[in-house]
Amino acid sequence: MNFTNFDLNLLRVLDALLREQNVSRAAERLALSQPAVSNALNRLRVLLDDPLLVRVGRRMQPTPRALALEAPIRSALRQLEQSLSAGESFEPGESRQRFRIAVTDYVELVCMPRLLDRLSQKAPGIGIDIRHLSPSLPMEALDKGELDLVLGRFDEMPARFARRHWMSETLKLAARNDHPLLQGQPDLATFLRLRHLWVHGGQTRGMVDQWLGEQGLSRQILYTTPNYLQAAHIVAGSELTAVLPTALARHFATLLPLQLFDLPFTLGPFHLEVVSLAQRQRDAALQWLIEEIVAVNRQAQGTHSAP
Repeated sequence: MNFTNFDLNLLRVLDALLREQNVSRAAERLALSQPAVSNALNRLRVLLDDPLLVRVGRRMQPTPRALALEAPIRSALRQLEQSLSAGESFEPGESRQRFRIAVTDYVELVCMPRLLDRLSQKAPGIGIDIRHLSPSLPMEALDKGELDLVLGRFDEMPARFARRHWMSETLKLAARNDHPLLQGQPDLATFLRLRHLWVHGGQTRGMVDQWLGEQGLSRQILYTTPNYLQAAHIVAGSELTAVLPTALARHFATLLPLQLFDLPFTLGPFHLEVVSLAQRQRDAALQWLIEEIVAVNRQAQGTHSAP
C-alpha cells in the first residue's frame, strides 16, 4: 500500500468502527452520515486488502487484521491529538469535558463527594463517568482510551503508566453494636475467634491475612464480597465482623449500628494512587484533574487527622 496518498481520516473511521462494532453508532460518534461511514469502510477494505469487520448477527466482528491494527491506530490518533493540543490552555471554569474514571465502591464513596463539591465550585461544566474497578488494573481500557484515570491500590505496573499517590489509609475492625464477643477493645486471641467477612479486590490475600500468615496464624473467613457497601450492611445485621478502611468504616458507623475497634496488631497504612497513561502527562485537562483529586483528599486527610 502506498501510504503517501492515504487519507488519514480513514483511521478515525476505523477506530470508531472498532469501538462501536456497528456502522450506525460509529457514524453517530463521528458526526457523519451512515453512508459516509460505510463508504469509508469500503475504501479501507480495498486499501488494506482485508474485510476488517464482518457482520455476525447485529454486530460487526473485527477480523484478526483489524484487531492487530486497533491498538496502534488508537495510540497514534491519541498522540496526534495530544501533540496538536499541547500548546492550548485549559480553562476549568469554561470546560465541558467528561472524564472516565475507574474506582472501587470504597473510593467512590469516600473521594467522589468531595471531588464533585470542589468541581462544582471551580469547574461546574466538567462531568465524571464512573466505572467500577475490576480485580486488576484495567490496562487495556487505559491503553485504548476508554478510561482516563484509575484510582485504587496497586503494586507493580508497566512503565507506560504514570502513578501519583493521593491518599493513605489505615484499617478498623467493624462489628455490630451488640456483638457478643466484642464488649471492649479485642486482643489478638479474640480477633482470631471472630467470624470474619473479607472484602476482596481480586487478591488472594489482603494485608491482614498476610500479617497473620507471617506469624503462623490465620482467621476464619466465612464470607467474601467485592463490595464494601454490602459488607457494612451484612456486618450490621449478623455476627460477622470486617476489617474496613478507616474513613469508610467511620462513614458507615454514622448510618448503621456499628462499633469500630483498632486492630489488635500494628499494620502500616496502605496507599492509594491515581494511574494514567504516561504519554498523557502533557494533557493539561487530565493533569489538572489529577491535581484536584490529590488536593481535595490531602485537605480532607488534614481535616480528619486529629483523633
